[in-house]
Amino acid sequence: MLKAVRKFGSLMVQRDRIICDVVIVGAGPAGLSAGIRLKQLNPDYQVIVVEKGVEVGAHIVSGCLFEPRALDELIPNWRDMDSPIKTPVRNFKTLILSENKSFSIPNFVRPGYLNNEGNYIISLSETTRWLGKYAESIGVQIYPSFPASEVLINQKGYVEGIICSDFGIGKNWQPRKDYQKGVEIYAKHSLFAEGSKGSISEDLIKRFNLGWFDDGERYAIDQSYGLGIKEVWKISPEKFEEGLAIQTLNWPLDLSTRGRGFMYHQAADKVHVGLVISLDYNNPYISPYQEFQRLKTHPLYKHYLEGGECLAYGARTLTEGGFFSVPKITFQGGMLIGDSAGFLNYAKLKGTHTAMKSGMIAAEVLHEALSKDEAEGKDLYDYYEKYRRSWIWDELISVRHIRSCFNRNFWMGLYLAALSYSEDEVRLKLNLRAKSENSWRDSEATKYAKEYEPIQYPTPDGKIAFDLLTNLRRSGTQNDPDQPDFIKIKMGMEKQQTQRSSKEFAGLEEKFCPGGVFTYEQDQLKIDQTKCLHCKACEIKTVGEFLNWITPEGGSGPLYTNM
Repeated sequence: MLKAVRKFGSLMVQRDRIICDVVIVGAGPAGLSAGIRLKQLNPDYQVIVVEKGVEVGAHIVSGCLFEPRALDELIPNWRDMDSPIKTPVRNFKTLILSENKSFSIPNFVRPGYLNNEGNYIISLSETTRWLGKYAESIGVQIYPSFPASEVLINQKGYVEGIICSDFGIGKNWQPRKDYQKGVEIYAKHSLFAEGSKGSISEDLIKRFNLGWFDDGERYAIDQSYGLGIKEVWKISPEKFEEGLAIQTLNWPLDLSTRGRGFMYHQAADKVHVGLVISLDYNNPYISPYQEFQRLKTHPLYKHYLEGGECLAYGARTLTEGGFFSVPKITFQGGMLIGDSAGFLNYAKLKGTHTAMKSGMIAAEVLHEALSKDEAEGKDLYDYYEKYRRSWIWDELISVRHIRSCFNRNFWMGLYLAALSYSEDEVRLKLNLRAKSENSWRDSEATKYAKEYEPIQYPTPDGKIAFDLLTNLRRSGTQNDPDQPDFIKIKMGMEKQQTQRSSKEFAGLEEKFCPGGVFTYEQDQLKIDQTKCLHCKACEIKTVGEFLNWITPEGGSGPLYTNM
């Protein structure tokens, strides 16, 4: 371990410097799969994975109907191991809801991408922790509470590693008694697996102009996002149906707002309940959290939840842009994998298997380069070419139009989605405008409050529906109040933009945040970052995008143990 000196405020801080073969940012399914595959290919590689959560899986939240395709390739004997993946989907239903009724979509008209035969109901946080233990058992070094804050770029212009955040800096930007300097990690190649809206990944996309690729002939359109809000329940044994998976459409959302509810019965009476709402909704009065609470009052959900106990709560954004939004995924010295690149299959509402596969592909390409001593500072474009030949590409391109089908309204969306999945390209071109021809940011979709009436959400009963502060305590969220602000209003926008948001968009930030971080007082935005769930919806949905979310100190944020 060498020493490196960098300036911190008025101090010259001597940092530890670690040199390794590969550094991976993010201990999620993509990052861990990449680390595991690298060690499988060459046990002598020194592979380091840094994770901003207090432990592996701490920031992982998902439905999750798990497709084991990638895991079958990565660890073929996983079924013989003591994994938490134990509950196969035995009964899958897709239902359209009205306010008091539900209507089943028959199997014979349900598109093939909604087939869940052979899939499993899992806790993704538990599965990620299991993957982390397996990775460590074969020699991958995992550093929890080590958030990457900067990329090391040398004078030749290529990435040569990362800098991890300092710990113990006070709100006044002065070192506290518990101050610990972050390390610099130098690697022959760096993989970025930060998940949706990764801070460093976003900077890399801009720095290396990754929106344009294929010699400037292709452009990755602006990424679209959804916000997933979820609870874990223990329900009455007589209502528990192990292996039951339900996805619901329509109510409580309006016809112009995309979203999907779900209820998955896992094991030991554990039930995952949630709502994913696309963040390009128009009505600024919509509260995704309140819509989720209202969803649970529907007779379908209430039947199962009544008499049960809510155990956990969490929220996270996910990428929904799909095929058209995947950028150039390679650059000099590094690669984007998983949701950092936007590989989630929106039609399936699944991204774990594609994230894992992308990490495996990146590892295989990187192994070839490392074995020839050709990895350092190189743009390993073979990763993109191998992605094009993989089943990830086949999946994403086959459902590339599904999300844009719903641009008009829900019922037209169902029709166009069925049409877009057919082989009749002539009808497709006549009836569907691909989103690649109509790109917009989610923040730009928000319309003026004067065009809508305020939404009167029902008062939570404390049994099925809960107020936000009660649920927030179930998330395990801890953000030290004595650390520098990690949610900031961009310079020069402090007054004009916040007043505009308050007056013209009805204080949008108060409504979309699933942690209750934002409040308005006399048109001034107040930020309580101690409540932050690290979902990053604030960077995505705020009109004018005047909020900036930077990586907080290590170990901050939620602690999801069974999400």
